[in-house]
Amino acid sequence: MKVTLRKSCIIRPSEPTPNGIMRLAEFDQVGVLCHTPTVHFYRPDQTWLSSAIFTTLTTSLSKALVYFYPLAGRLRSLKAGRLELDCNGEGVVFTEVDCEDNMEVLGDFSPSPKFHHLIPNIDYSTPVEDMPLVLLQVTKFRCGGICLGITISHAIADGQSAAYFICEWASLARGEPIGKQPVLDKRLLRAGEPPSSKISTKKVEYKPPPFIVGEKDTQNERKKETTAIKLVLSKAQVEILQATTNESLNKNPKPYSRYEAIAAHIWRCTSSARRHVHDQPTGFTICVDIRNRLNPKLPKTYFGNAIVDVMAQCLSGELTMKPLSFAASKIREAINSVTSDYVNSYIDFLKRYDDFSPLQDIHAMRSGQGPFYGNPNISVVSWLRLPLYEVDFGWGREIFMGPGTYDCDGDSLLMPAEDGGVVVAICLQEDCMVEFKRLFFKDLQKISF
Repeated sequence: MKVTLRKSCIIRPSEPTPNGIMRLAEFDQVGVLCHTPTVHFYRPDQTWLSSAIFTTLTTSLSKALVYFYPLAGRLRSLKAGRLELDCNGEGVVFTEVDCEDNMEVLGDFSPSPKFHHLIPNIDYSTPVEDMPLVLLQVTKFRCGGICLGITISHAIADGQSAAYFICEWASLARGEPIGKQPVLDKRLLRAGEPPSSKISTKKVEYKPPPFIVGEKDTQNERKKETTAIKLVLSKAQVEILQATTNESLNKNPKPYSRYEAIAAHIWRCTSSARRHVHDQPTGFTICVDIRNRLNPKLPKTYFGNAIVDVMAQCLSGELTMKPLSFAASKIREAINSVTSDYVNSYIDFLKRYDDFSPLQDIHAMRSGQGPFYGNPNISVVSWLRLPLYEVDFGWGREIFMGPGTYDCDGDSLLMPAEDGGVVVAICLQEDCMVEFKRLFFKDLQKISF
C-alpha cells in the first residue's frame, strides 16, 4: 500500500490556555507510556472535498485543544524516571496523506501491517521534551473513503479519556458546543502529595510476569514472530460462553459478565495453543478502571490515567483441566481486589518507589525494549463500554474503528460487534495462532477440547 504525504502542520489551541508545569499523578507515570494508536474509517458523501475535510478537522481540533490543553503540551523528564507535564501550548502534529489504493485493500479491517501506513510515525529516539503528545493523520483513499489515525501518549490519557476527547472534538467539528468540560485536577489522585502516613491492610508490591519454565528471562520469546487476527463472536456464542461459565457458580450470586466469560475462554485457549507444560505459571493482566472504585468516586470526565493493572495467576494445567469458571473466578478475584483502599495503597507504594524506570514502557511497540507481557502471559483489554462507532465529524459515523497496531505477543482486545456480538482482536506468536483459532471455535456449544 503506497501513501504520499500532502501536507503536515502543527495545530495549537485557538485561544490562550494556562501555561506552566502540571504535576502528573503516579498512574500517569508508570506502565505503557508510548503513544496508543487508533484508526477510524469513514465513507464521506461525495460532496465532501478533501480540503473541506482537512479544514474541518484542523479547525475543530484547534478549538478542542482549548479545553484539552494538556494534549498540546510536552512531557519533561525528572530524576528517577519521574515525569511532569509542561503546558506550553506547543501543539499537536496533523498530516494529510493520499493513498493510491481503494479502502477495499484492507478487507474486513482485520489487524494488518498495512495499518502502519495509516498512523503517524513516531521517532522514540527524540527527547521526550520535544515529542508531541498527539499525532494525527488523515488518509484519503482513491475511492473517496478516509481513515483518521490518532495516536495519543498514554502518559496523558487512558482509553476512556482518549475516547472522551475524540467524541468532544467531533462535536465541535459538527458545530455543536462541547459537552461537559474535562476535569484536569490531578490532585484528585493525590498528585504532588507526600505518601500517606496511614497504615493500610492492603499490601502492594511489584511482581514481574512469569517466565517460560526453564528460562531466566524473556529474550527467546521476544524474538519470535507474531501475527494478529480478528475473530467475531455472535450474540448467541457470547451467551453460550456466559452460560457455560456460570454453570459452576455454586453459591456465588453474581453471574460472570461477558468480559469475564470471554476473557477466561481466551486465556484457556491461549495456554493450550502455546502447548505449555502442566506446571507452567501463567499471568493474565487486567486493566481496571478505578473511576467508580474510589471513595469518593472520580468525576466521569476526569482526564488522565485512572486505571490499575492487576494480574491473575495460576498454572496452565489448571486452566486446561478445570471448568471455564475456574479461569473466570481467577479473573474476578483480581478485579475485585481493586478497592478504594487498594488504589490508595498503590499510590503510596508508587510514591515511595525509588525509580519508576523499571515500571515504564516508553518505547515503540515491538522495539524489544521495556516490559514483556507475552508467552506465557496474556492481557485482555475491554473496549466494550467505550463509545465506539459514535464519532461523527459531520460526514457520518465510522464504518470501522479499531487499534492502529497490534503486533505484541499476548495483546488482545474486546470490542462490540453488530447485533450484540463481540470482536476479539488478538496477537500471538505465529506458531500458536492456527491452533488458538481452532480451539477458540471448536465445539463452542460444549466449550470443551
